[in-house]
Amino acid sequence: MPDQPAPDLTAAAPRSPRTRVGGYAILGRTIDKGRAKLHGDIGEYHYDCPLDNILFDFAGVKGPDFLEEIETGATDEKLAEWVASHGSQNSPVEVTAWSDQAEKISMHGDAELGEFFDGECQRLGLDPVKASLFDMLEADDRASFDR
Repeated sequence: MPDQPAPDLTAAAPRSPRTRVGGYAILGRTIDKGRAKLHGDIGEYHYDCPLDNILFDFAGVKGPDFLEEIETGATDEKLAEWVASHGSQNSPVEVTAWSDQAEKISMHGDAELGEFFDGECQRLGLDPVKASLFDMLEADDRASFDR
C-alpha cells in the first residue's frame, strides 16, 4: 500500500476535530498527528493525547495499535474501517451520536481542567462558558498559524 502523505504540523495545523472521517469526530485530526509523528513533523502537537483518547476510549482501541495501522500507509477510509472493525464495533448511529456529543464537550467547571480551559479560552478571545473543547482547539490552531 502506498504511503499516505503526512502533514507537516510545524507549518500547518492538523484537521479540525470536527472533521469526521468514517463518521468519527476527532479521527481526521488523530490521523494527521499520527502521520506527522511517524514522519517527524508533529511540531507542538501530541499523538495519543487526551483528545485522541476520547476517540480511542469510545472506539475501544489503543493509540499504539492505531499508530501501527497508520504506519501501514492506509488511507483515511481504511483507517476508519480499521477503527470500526476493532474494539467496540459501534453502529453508525452510535458513532454519529457520539460524534455529535463530542463536539459539545467543555471543560468549563471541570475540577481538574476547568482553570486551564478557562484560561486558554480567555487567551484566545472565547467565552469559556459557551466554548467547547473543539472551539478552543480550532482557535488555538488559528492563533498558532495565522500569524
